[in-house]
Amino acid sequence: MLLSLTVENYALIDRLDVRFDNRLNIITGETGAGKSILMGALGLLLGAKPDAESALKDRTRNCVVEATFDIEQLGLEPLFEEYDLDYEPQTLIRRVIMPSGKSRSFVNDVPVQAAVLKVLGEYLIDIHSQHRNLILSSEQFRIDALDTIAGCGDIKREYRTCFAALGKARHALDEATAAQNASRNDEDWLRHQVEELRAAALRAGETEEVESELRLLENADSIRDTLLQLHTSLDEEPNGILSQLRSSESALRHIATSYPAAAELAERLHSVSIELKDINGQAEEDAERTNTDPERIEQLTTRLDTLYALCAKHRVTDVATLIEVRDRYTAELDTIEHSDEHVAALRREVAALEQKARTLATTLHEQRSKVAPRLDADVEEILHKVGMEGALFCTRLTDSPLGASGSDNVEFLFTANAGVAPRAIERIASGGELSRVMLALKAILSKRLSLPTIVFDEIDTGVSGRVADAVGDIINTLSESMQVIDITHLPQVAAKGNTHLLVYKEQGVTHLRPLTDQERVVEIAKMLSGSTITDAALSQARHLLGK
Repeated sequence: MLLSLTVENYALIDRLDVRFDNRLNIITGETGAGKSILMGALGLLLGAKPDAESALKDRTRNCVVEATFDIEQLGLEPLFEEYDLDYEPQTLIRRVIMPSGKSRSFVNDVPVQAAVLKVLGEYLIDIHSQHRNLILSSEQFRIDALDTIAGCGDIKREYRTCFAALGKARHALDEATAAQNASRNDEDWLRHQVEELRAAALRAGETEEVESELRLLENADSIRDTLLQLHTSLDEEPNGILSQLRSSESALRHIATSYPAAAELAERLHSVSIELKDINGQAEEDAERTNTDPERIEQLTTRLDTLYALCAKHRVTDVATLIEVRDRYTAELDTIEHSDEHVAALRREVAALEQKARTLATTLHEQRSKVAPRLDADVEEILHKVGMEGALFCTRLTDSPLGASGSDNVEFLFTANAGVAPRAIERIASGGELSRVMLALKAILSKRLSLPTIVFDEIDTGVSGRVADAVGDIINTLSESMQVIDITHLPQVAAKGNTHLLVYKEQGVTHLRPLTDQERVVEIAKMLSGSTITDAALSQARHLLGK
């Protein structure tokens, strides 16, 4: 329930504060006084996009709109938890529009996105204005209205989940099929590449190893000569280095008794001799192993050419990357070879989801078909009460391909005159007729939706006299189970209110104030007779107010 509304620096409003009754609140005022501005301010609290140029009365300061809602009985704690909001039984929603055009939104002083206000607003308030009559031309509205009355909420949510999954599965199937068709053209090429790379028996680091061995073989003669020369220098008798070191070591040991330092020198020479013997032995062995091998050189050269050619072909610089290319091509080829299985699995998934969706859509159709006659009767009953005694209303369901709401097209057929065949309501009904049909639907839907507050913005346009009184009765009946805020030009409707608020303009600024009992008499008399208030109008106003 909307407890209070404060608007500051919005359009023609400098500042206003208003509190609302928990039943029927009537708002009246002359054309142009600013009643629609109130609806615009309320719309900002429900997430509407602001227009700084038209929203700000004074462009040097912020526009602020805030409202307090009593939500204690609405069970919204899980919603507040989902959006990480502080839950309060009396919740404050505030919207601030800055001169720059940017806006900020708050729920109980917690900053939120405007989208959160839209979600929260769906649980708090329903605003219906004249232009909203046009939603009768929206098939989605017609389907949602029928589903609300039929109580299809759970099955519809299950269907929409299934239909969304079906859409994803169809998309995946289309992509897989397109990829399969495209890859078929590449299959032979890929297979040739994979076979060639597999045949090459690639091994990481092989290029460096082959290059190293090839350098050795290509320089074998020079290497062998150098090693033999080293061996000769070390081991040749009697002038080889090792022979001379042995002689020096022996001489040092001989003088060690008289020259103790010679013993240490002898040991050092002995260590050097051991190292040189190792060098000599390795040089001799390596020289014997190092031979020119033209056949091996040819093999290595051919292998190196193969590796270089494959790297150049696939535009890589080393064998390790070439192995990655081979593995990637192998995986792509494997995908192609198994694509039939993947596509077949996706087709089975699509078929299963289509079957489930059709089953759920059939259930929806059955529930809609069952409730449609009751909706028609209820709407006609209300239309007859509001002066359309010959009106006929018919809900027609026809088959359609599976869509977001099932497999039904829903039309509202209408005629205001007996003997005239009903036709699509958006094509045949006048503005006043549309208003009364929407009032009937709102009256019926409100019992199912359990919204705490509904706002009617001149929904009674185009009616008068006895019909206006009947419209007022319907709106008043709605207020027995929910809060109603009704902007009206009809005295018969205005007289039904529990609270009467007057919108007026002074020096170009819009104001709003509650009327006393006596002021209500005068205001309704003015609505009856115009600016010149007659005694008859005052008497009629008192009669309407039951005074």
